Amino acid sequence: MWRASLPSPDDIGEVIFELTRNGAYLKCSAIHVATGVEVSALGPAAEPEGLKRIALGKLKRALASR
Repeated sequence: MWRASLPSPDDIGEVIFELTRNGAYLKCSAIHVATGVEVSALGPAAEPEGLKRIALGKLKRALASR
């Protein structure tokens, strides 16, 4: 498991990314610190940065629909 707390490039606030590996797959969870909204994305373990981008996009959509 790997955690990183980073500012979002589109100024939605602080986002925590959690990466959990399960064999050839990786689960990336993105948590918005201010609201506690969490989303996740699954994909190949070889593409952690791509999964972070996907999870961040899902998080932005989830926050926009609130």
